[in-house]
Amino acid sequence: MLAWALRRAVLPLLAALLVFPLAAHSQNSQNGAPVRIGLTPVFLDDQTAFLNVWREYLEKRLQRPVVFVQRGSYREITDLLRQEKLDFAWVCGLPMVENPQHMKLLAVPVFKGKPLYQSYLIVPASDQQTRSILDLRGKVFAFSDPDSNSGYLFPSYALFQLKERPSAFFSRSFFTWAHRQVVEAVAAGLAQGGAVDGYVWETLQIYHPELTGKTRVVQKSPEFGHTPFVARWSVPRGDFGAMQRVLVEMSNNAEGTNLLKKLNLDGFTPGELSLFDSIANMAAVVRSSIHAKAP
Repeated sequence: MLAWALRRAVLPLLAALLVFPLAAHSQNSQNGAPVRIGLTPVFLDDQTAFLNVWREYLEKRLQRPVVFVQRGSYREITDLLRQEKLDFAWVCGLPMVENPQHMKLLAVPVFKGKPLYQSYLIVPASDQQTRSILDLRGKVFAFSDPDSNSGYLFPSYALFQLKERPSAFFSRSFFTWAHRQVVEAVAAGLAQGGAVDGYVWETLQIYHPELTGKTRVVQKSPEFGHTPFVARWSVPRGDFGAMQRVLVEMSNNAEGTNLLKKLNLDGFTPGELSLFDSIANMAAVVRSSIHAKAP
């Protein structure tokens, strides 16, 4: 009777121990559910073809379907991460530092040997007089996205440091919603100046020198942490690790290297949050300046 009683007590415990690892594993994986990756407009002419090849590359290594979700702004991508409708996204440092409760750093692009990039101030090539943003007072200016560091935050911060506000400094400003379109607006004379991601400008110079040749780089910002890949905060740990490994290992195989070459990148690195400290500091200064001057 004693042995039978012990079996009744121990067997359920053993069954629970055997099931527990499987349950824990299921929390780290979506059992083949699609991996949803958010993107804003990319600058490649053949972006559909490129994304198809990249999706096949990721699916092969993740052993799961991959779906790219494209939206026209960082705000839309951020909202989808908040709503947990995305697993990962390629965004900008500004949305990441302003939404730490919704997203976390996954990987950082490596460009010209460093996980860094700059904001470029550009003007039409015909403008040989402009030497700094101060020379654009009263002119028309093109920003890329209100949640872009290089395309909005840094130039706004530079003006606030000079006791100027963009809304009063320029006669008119507008958002193009893509860095390439900033270059196109300045090249076409629709804006007399613009702020653009230096990495995008440098990449366009490779693929479309006829476009960048119609612009001139006037100033370059300090270096900032490059536009990061992020994960939604609640993404399972196993999914996080798998995606990070696939991105970091792209530079270790021919297929990945070819994709990186088209993106004009050396690779991806896990990176450190400290790379984005200066962006967070600028955002705090701009916010406080806006609130201080609000009526």
